[in-house]
Amino acid sequence: MRLKKIKDSDKIVRECKNFIDNTEKHKNNWNKVFNNTNPIEIEIGMGKGDFLISKALNNPNINYIGIEKYDSVLVYAKRKLDELNLENLRIINIDASNLLDVFGKEISKIYLNFSDPWPKKRHAKRRLTYETFLNIYDQVFVKDSVNIEMKTDNDDLFEYSLESFKEHGYKINTIDRNIDDVYKTEYEKKFISRGKNINFVSINK
Repeated sequence: MRLKKIKDSDKIVRECKNFIDNTEKHKNNWNKVFNNTNPIEIEIGMGKGDFLISKALNNPNINYIGIEKYDSVLVYAKRKLDELNLENLRIINIDASNLLDVFGKEISKIYLNFSDPWPKKRHAKRRLTYETFLNIYDQVFVKDSVNIEMKTDNDDLFEYSLESFKEHGYKINTIDRNIDDVYKTEYEKKFISRGKNINFVSINK
């Protein structure tokens, strides 16, 4: 599906009170951004924000950071956040490949929700569960722990990711091939309404 470009989306997103610019300067100091020492959880590819906003509303003692590389998508999240007063949620506009420029060992959990499956074999390196990305994730978790939750409607990506996690030395905690999560993304609601199963896995190390 082609991404609809919104005029002046970069400027619109920067007007959001939850948006953080110059992200590199906050590396190893994200707790100061939130002004507390609560755990920090991130969603890579937050989309329009339904999942993470719901998480933040229901878990005030956890800090959340939504990561999205397309500012046109973040415009939709901004519109929702403008109507709320969420002190425990921030949004940033970066690519997942740049995580190490932004975070030190300060993340407690990573959410990978409905990531681009990059179905062609030659594009496997772009998948967010490819070894290169897993190596990056290893370096941002607190005390070298690992805590990842993934959801996808794409069965092929799910099977690929399970193998990738195992080969990387991760422990599979939970597998559910038809989860009905309380916290849903925009994509998730759409797929469920069409009768599509949602795959879920949680892992640690």
